Parts: sequence; C-alpha cells; structure tokens
Amino acid sequence: MYKKKSLGQHFLHNPHYLGALVDAANIQKGEVVIEIGPGEGTLTKVLLERGAHVVAVEKDTRLIPTLQEKFAQAIKNKQLEIIEGDALEFDVAKHLKNKGGDYKVVGNIPYYITGALLRKYLTDKHQPTTLAFLIQKEVAERIARSKKESLLSLSVKAYGTPAYIKTVPRGAFNPPPMVDSAILLVSDISRKNFKNKKHEEQFFALLHAGFAQKRKLLKRNVESLVGDKTEHAMEEVGIPRNVRAEDVSLEQWLTLAQSF
Repeated sequence: MYKKKSLGQHFLHNPHYLGALVDAANIQKGEVVIEIGPGEGTLTKVLLERGAHVVAVEKDTRLIPTLQEKFAQAIKNKQLEIIEGDALEFDVAKHLKNKGGDYKVVGNIPYYITGALLRKYLTDKHQPTTLAFLIQKEVAERIARSKKESLLSLSVKAYGTPAYIKTVPRGAFNPPPMVDSAILLVSDISRKNFKNKKHEEQFFALLHAGFAQKRKLLKRNVESLVGDKTEHAMEEVGIPRNVRAEDVSLEQWLTLAQSF
C-alpha cells in the first residue's frame, strides 16, 4: 500500500525491533494498551501475542478494512478494538471507562507530532502508567541523554522518567525515513512532582518564559513573567544569576515555580 507522506508513515516490520518496543513497555498479559497508529498491524500483532487488550487508534481510513480483516478473531474476542480517528483527539477516559484504570501507550509514531503526542498523553487527566514510542533518534537523545535541558526534556521529566532504550536504524522501516529512530520509554508517569493544579500551571508558564529566548540568561527571561521578585527567588532556590534555562534542573524549576 502507498504510504502517505502527509501522515509521516514509515512502517516497521523487523521483528527484533518490534519485540524491543513491546519489551521496553514491559507489556503483560491482560494489560490495556493504546496503540498509536497501528498502520499495517505489525506491532498490533506482537501486542496481541503478549496477551494485551489493545485499543488501536488509526487515522488513515484506507488501513481500517485491512486491520479489521487481519485481526477479525481478536476483534471478535474483544481483545482488540480499532478506532478510526486522530490519536491527538482521542478521548482516553471515554474509551477506557469499561476497561479498568491503568493503561499503557505504545506506538511507532509520526515524527512531526512527537511533541504533541507526548504532551497529550503525559498531561491527560487519565494518565498512562508507561509510554513507549519510536521517535527520531536526535529527539530521544535530547529528552533522555543530553546534559543540557530543553523545554521538551523538562516537560517529559516533570511527569515521568525517560530512558533511551535502543537505536532503530532507518533501514528497518518501509519506506525508510531520512534519519535513524530510537525507542523512548517514559515510566512511572504521574503528577507527583506537583503540589496542586496551580503549581503545575505555574511550572509550565515559568518553563515557557525561561526558554522563550535561549541566548538570554534565565533571570532576564523570567523577569517578564514574575518581575522584581525573580532574583531573590532564584537565590533562595540556589540558581546562579548568570545561568541559562538549559542548565537548571527539574527540581530547581519545580521549587522556583512553587515560590511564586
């Protein structure tokens, strides 16, 4: 089948890497898994073989009949539910209300909506316990390996623990993308870092202000949001006056947000 470039479709058929993605999420029999973009169903097949109850969300209308035919028995047994729709608009609470509380999210996702999908599921009112995505290698490194923080890395770390699991070469996909991919795991997802909703909102307001102009010092960027209290608050948290946002730890950001 012709792959839609507009949907960022690069299908993965290599059993080694499919297994590695499912292993990263530590899928156990009976667990509920939301699969983002099942495509031709290669990852769906592995998830079903592990005994997961899969809710597969596919945006490409052309793929739905193929998936329905290929997994007719799993659908009949209610081990698989195929949803035609956009994973960014998927109503988690509505579709999982009869499937228990905990769930995991797994997917070989389009590169261009990586940030949006991470934000959607990490900040959902009904958060997953674990998230495992195949994403662009450079982005996975920025989130889980870089010594410098970014708006994206801190946004992920605020809700869970990211880990770079394995590099997946571009040749493992059909059609091959222009760059290599990697399996990114985010585990222990929760809102435990936030005291309340206000703290969560202030943290992200501060984060966006702090990274608004990367070449500027943190103090200058944050002053636009909180004014003349900035320097004193930074001193209280132990943040040097001449530091940039990328050199401030998650713990310092959280404490700074709480102080305002």
